[in-house]
Amino acid sequence: MKFILSLFIILFQLSVFAQDAVIAVGQAEQETDKLVIDDPEFSGLNGDQKRLSLELMEILRNDFSFYKHKFNSVEYSDKGKQSYSSPDVAKWHLGGVTYFIASQMVDAGSAIQAKFKVWSVLTKNEILSQTFKVEKDKLRSNAHQIADTLYRSITGKPSIFNSKIFFLSDRTSGKNIEKELYIMDFDGRRVDKLTNYNSVVISPAISPDNSKILFSVIATKKVVSRTKVHMIKNIDLKVFDLKTKKIETVSDRPGINSGAIFGASPEIIYLTLSFSGNADIYEMNLNSGKMRKVTSHYGDDVDPSLNREGNLMTFLSNRPGKAHIYTMNPNETEKDVKRISFVGKFNATPRFSPEGKEIVFSSWVDNGFDLYRIGADGNNLVRLTKDFGSNEEPAYSPDGEFIIFTSKRIISRGKAVQDIYIMNREGEILGQLTKDFGKNFSPKWTNL
Repeated sequence: MKFILSLFIILFQLSVFAQDAVIAVGQAEQETDKLVIDDPEFSGLNGDQKRLSLELMEILRNDFSFYKHKFNSVEYSDKGKQSYSSPDVAKWHLGGVTYFIASQMVDAGSAIQAKFKVWSVLTKNEILSQTFKVEKDKLRSNAHQIADTLYRSITGKPSIFNSKIFFLSDRTSGKNIEKELYIMDFDGRRVDKLTNYNSVVISPAISPDNSKILFSVIATKKVVSRTKVHMIKNIDLKVFDLKTKKIETVSDRPGINSGAIFGASPEIIYLTLSFSGNADIYEMNLNSGKMRKVTSHYGDDVDPSLNREGNLMTFLSNRPGKAHIYTMNPNETEKDVKRISFVGKFNATPRFSPEGKEIVFSSWVDNGFDLYRIGADGNNLVRLTKDFGSNEEPAYSPDGEFIIFTSKRIISRGKAVQDIYIMNREGEILGQLTKDFGKNFSPKWTNL
């Protein structure tokens, strides 16, 4: 078990450094637009269709509520009174509304036709007019797609509404602890189980094209030595093809085969291996199996994260004696290595933002983990959480507007819960995504 202990030592040793110029939690503010999502008009609907329409509107409003840092969703005094058929843009303008969304629901047999219009009230322009088919058994996926289309018409950018989150949970644990891989909608709904190892799955990561997931599993193996059979544990790396549902072994070398991420190209991965002694980060070609050493140091280097261009990597290392965050150019061995974290006693799980300008991570401060973000150059440190349990394993949304993370709460001396939460990038907690689902770990975002 020496190789497992070496990984944990990195994560739990202490440091005496502190980082200056920390921006306080909640210090940043942003002006918001006033948005109205009006009640729909109905045309020839039966009772079930009306209920479906109202459920659709509830999901749409809930989706937009995540972007409260952009939109102040307000109710309008004339809501539901023919705003789709007879829009009164001048009146909305007097009410201080910035964007107005109106809809009409029409009978479509077992489904409904949902017609939407979006107005930019300040410019008095209709910026979207589109019809969607909404089916009962596809309600949530249809609703998220509609919400994304509405959002894009206003902002010109994609939303998180079609995204999913995969994560680990110990909810199937019995006498032995188990962690399996799950996936859910961005809002915590429609949870599906992806693995059934009856073991401990760790460190999931998605490919750039959203077709494969890398993860590691603690495997028990038989080893014959001098006619004796020994059972040993090893951390093996797997790849899960989401289309074919096939799982293959990528690396099962003795020791750690974990912390793997995809490179800018889906055939290239970066992973931590310890077969040569201490833990180092390697580049591997999934097609040829060819490897190249990226870090080469007597300290342990683990948990890489890569920017979109593939020319800057952040990773965790105990080079200073404790676990802190470094950056480097991964295209050569030990190129431009730079330590960027000095906050807290030790750090964990550094993750790049989508555009690669920021890194979010957890740090042991005040007897617990809290979340911080920092510029990729080591400047502009911002504290994101405080007095909100012990917070770990942050990850940015695909649009960079949000961060998901796990938060551990002590319920009693013998009981603790660990759930997944979502905040915006400024540290405003927006909600809890998992509940009564065991202890949850390692959430990651995908555009599946």
